Order: sequence, then C-alpha cells, then structure tokens
Amino acid sequence: MEREDVDFIVQLRNDLDSNVYVSVKQMSKAEIMKEFDNPGPLALMTERTRFIIEKKDGTKIGYMTHWVVQPSRLVEIGYFMIPKERGKGYCSEAVQIIVDYLFLSKDIVRIQAGTDVRNKASQKVLENAGFVREGTIRKSAFNKGEWSDGYIYSILREEWTEPRILNKNPRS
Repeated sequence: MEREDVDFIVQLRNDLDSNVYVSVKQMSKAEIMKEFDNPGPLALMTERTRFIIEKKDGTKIGYMTHWVVQPSRLVEIGYFMIPKERGKGYCSEAVQIIVDYLFLSKDIVRIQAGTDVRNKASQKVLENAGFVREGTIRKSAFNKGEWSDGYIYSILREEWTEPRILNKNPRS
C-alpha cells in the first residue's frame, strides 16, 4: 500500500454499510495518513505490512494486511473486499497468495485469521485456502452497538505443502 492509496482506505473504513461484520473505527483522512506514516507502538504487533488488492487493470477492490505477533512470531492476516467485488473469488485468491508468500519468505509455523461467526463468506475464503477453524472467541468484537462472537482459523506450515496459487494464472 502506498500513500496514494490512503483515499481508498478512507472510503472503505468509513463506509459503515460495507463493514457489516467488521468492527471498525471511523477515521478522517488525516488520522489514517498519520497512522500510515507512523503506525506507532502496537503492543506485541510488529512487522505489519499492508497491500491493496487490485484487478489486472489497476482497479482497487480491497486490501490485505499481515502482521507478526511477538514473542510467538505467529502471523495474523486480515482482509476486506468492496461489496460489488465479493463472491467473485478475488479474496480467496488474495488469501492464497499471501499464505504462499508468507510461508515461502518467512520462518514461521502458523498463520491465523479471525472472522465473525455470521460471516460465512469469510469462513469459506479461509477454508478454501486450507485454514482450519480452531474455536470460538466469545464477544470478541463490538460493532454497530452489539457484541459478536468470532471464529479463529489457522493454517500450519506442515498443512501447507506447496504453493497453491503462485503457479496458477491469476484472475483478471
């Protein structure tokens, strides 16, 4: 993600209708730019990297992020797609690409992700990428005035046997 992508992130973060299952804090462009320029001390989170998900024609359709949680050095991922591009396979492809990238480039044993228990689409994305549901995290997010439960998913290095997407022709 580059500085010129901040307007896209501002739009996504502040569209409450699109953030159905995501607990987000609305932020101004100035606040997001400040966070972009200086992520600050994030407790046990280090090595945070953010990516814009684009079609081949350069159309921005979502974002992906991963971060390393210390001291365990496990990696967590998060992602978001704009509503009109959901259900087309782009998010599944992006998650498979990030899993391949992380296991090929980092000395890690685990990648994890969380999702709202009601978010069937996100659960399918993770399961298609080889993630296993480990359990329920009760009242893990506060969104639109209510608490909701979440699922935690993970994929271990020994479950990932080879790149699944890097050898395929990417979507257009």
